[in-house]
Amino acid sequence: MTKQQRWRSISTATGPGDRVIAEAAVRASYRRAGLAEPESVVWARSPLEAVRLLRAESAPATGACVREALRNAPLAAERARVHGGLGPAGFSEHWRATGADLWELTESVVDRIRAGVIEAAGGNRKEQNAIRLLLLDAILGQHDAAWLSAFGTDPGEPLHEAAVIAGETGWWWPYEKVAVLSERPTELHRDEAGRLDSGAGPALAYADGFALHAWRGMPVPAEFLEDLRTLTAERIRTEENAELRRVMLEFYGYDRYLDESGARPIHRDETGVLWRIELDGDEDVVMVEVVNSTPEPDGTSRTYWLRVPPDTSTARAGVAWTFGLGADEYEPLRQT
Repeated sequence: MTKQQRWRSISTATGPGDRVIAEAAVRASYRRAGLAEPESVVWARSPLEAVRLLRAESAPATGACVREALRNAPLAAERARVHGGLGPAGFSEHWRATGADLWELTESVVDRIRAGVIEAAGGNRKEQNAIRLLLLDAILGQHDAAWLSAFGTDPGEPLHEAAVIAGETGWWWPYEKVAVLSERPTELHRDEAGRLDSGAGPALAYADGFALHAWRGMPVPAEFLEDLRTLTAERIRTEENAELRRVMLEFYGYDRYLDESGARPIHRDETGVLWRIELDGDEDVVMVEVVNSTPEPDGTSRTYWLRVPPDTSTARAGVAWTFGLGADEYEPLRQT
């Protein structure tokens, strides 16, 4: 396993890590930064529980946040060292080869967790702003994987302790007197593009019940996923929220919806059949139906439904668009 593969695995790890290893690394990170060790290390089951613990009236005295000394300063020093050795072009190439792709995957999850914590914590605008500031105190643990994959993390190197902690925990909050560590999620589900995605329950869940629901990256209410199991064409047609209606159509299947909604073809030629679904408050869904000319092993020919731009007017133009061509350029020798 390469270093990048290892950090990709860490970024998506679920279940509890080794608390003994994590706590020892936390204390060592304070010592490396020239700070006194925290008086206590406290665990939470999720970032939401950590925030509630820190916001509670009975919260322990924390002292000042030391994130700058423990994370930002050593990370900036490592970045400057690598940049100085490789130069601007070399550093850019190094980043593309190490952390860039992983950054894109983790950044969206981090944003969703922050938004989910603020929403779940509730309160008025003043309280929500206070929670936003509190979330900025957090070191992201496993979700710092992109940066940690790009720099030195071996024993003795500046980011070694940060890497050990990230391998065992989720987000954590470092203060002078206390460090609050949250466990990793218990569930994580993504689609092939790396987006949070689950039609059967939470896409991201923690042991305390804090959970995020999503369909192909789009946040959805938990009860909405329950409704997907009893969908009908009429229910889809009457949904007023355009974004949720798109999710319904994807889950239900465009071909099934076309069949059950009584849609009619608007154009037909030798390349296929063009269908249009008119939706209130949203752009029309236009699909081209094509039949694979290469038979399946059982001798049947499979039908495919391809979504095309809403201004498509002919089946040929729709098929051509899927190949990045104009209708007048599309002249297949053999249609597949």
